[in-house]
Amino acid sequence: MLRIITQQADVRSELQRICDRTHDEQVLHKEATVREVLQAVKRQGDRAVLHYTGEFDHQILKPEEMRVTGSELDAAYQQVSKELLEAIQLACRQIEAFHRQRVPKSWVHFGDDDVVLGKRYTPVDRAGIYVPGGRAAYPSTVLMNAIPAKVAGVPHVVMVTPPGAGKTLPPAVLVAAQEVGIQEIYRVGGAQAIAALAYGTKTIPKVDVITGPGNIYVTLAKKLVYGTVGIDSLAGPSEVLIIADETANPVHVAADMLAQAEHDPMAAAILLTTDPALAKNVQVAVERQLVDHPRRTLTEKALAHYGLIVIVESLEAAAELSNEFAPEHLELEVEDPWAVLPLIRHAGAIFLGYSTPEAVGDYIAGPNHTLPTSGAARYASALGVETFLKHSSIIQYSQTALEKVAGAIDALATAEGLPSHTDSVRRRVQKEE
Repeated sequence: MLRIITQQADVRSELQRICDRTHDEQVLHKEATVREVLQAVKRQGDRAVLHYTGEFDHQILKPEEMRVTGSELDAAYQQVSKELLEAIQLACRQIEAFHRQRVPKSWVHFGDDDVVLGKRYTPVDRAGIYVPGGRAAYPSTVLMNAIPAKVAGVPHVVMVTPPGAGKTLPPAVLVAAQEVGIQEIYRVGGAQAIAALAYGTKTIPKVDVITGPGNIYVTLAKKLVYGTVGIDSLAGPSEVLIIADETANPVHVAADMLAQAEHDPMAAAILLTTDPALAKNVQVAVERQLVDHPRRTLTEKALAHYGLIVIVESLEAAAELSNEFAPEHLELEVEDPWAVLPLIRHAGAIFLGYSTPEAVGDYIAGPNHTLPTSGAARYASALGVETFLKHSSIIQYSQTALEKVAGAIDALATAEGLPSHTDSVRRRVQKEE
């Protein structure tokens, strides 16, 4: 059963424990395994990728089976319902429309003395999209990662995803990939897939940026290849924090907590409420909704370890606790969510009002659902077009402008002990004898 706590000292320690849930001594052992996988793929390429796919995913592939064929892609459309296809297409339109609003514009400023300054945005050449498998199929992850890359103008996007039984991939995932224009898909997952994207193999091309969530091995692999390639973030287990007052519907709040807990045994679902009656009613509603739940065992494990109901004195106190936790998803199920919003400083995505469950953002609203976790919302943001862009400064000085700043450059370069810096300016501005 979900615990209800009221003591502020207990609240803070519990929230910290939940935030730190991926920081255990087992991570060091797993990191050693991931380092071994990365080095093997770097040295042996496809051979190592196939070896670890057999060892970890229990699928024995031949090199020519890694890439998904055109006939498989065509067949996928015959295996999804009309309703699902239309839902994928609607999500595509919504996500693309949102991300097109986020594309930064290159700019140039012409100043005095013919000084030109600016910034120029260009996409990376290649992006690699990781789509997790295992417990479920995730066509939404395909859309959320690939569409920003396409909107950013990345010319080459490839996708990797672990094979299921019989070397198959979920038809919905293959359809989603085609709807966003990805034709190059590899049935490879885990740390070996990240290594292949980072270093390149005979079959899988090296990319510049890798995005997409995965298990702890995928996350550690992304952490270790960062610097060789760019990454979006180090995604941990998913989490939701709900701030609710006495006007919230306990049945809806319970459903939202379960929607998070059913993701993973380490998913976190937290409710902060000013109303003790709501706290009890949500506790009861969760138990009722768990009856005959298809993922009951997994969901109960998540709630037992990382589920929490906290009774707070005020919405201001709830907002402050939320800021300390910096949740991936924050729901404001209160009478006036816009009044609470200015109190929120740290959250990956904020859902306002009674009719905006997190599932809206997960699938259809448009903003990205690849979000910072484990407190990273204090300094990080959602995946977006910026993830696939880099910017270059543009600088042009006229002779007159250079002469005006030559003395300042001389002083700074001399202070830093760099005479050739001074010389590179002096030789341009001194008069020829």
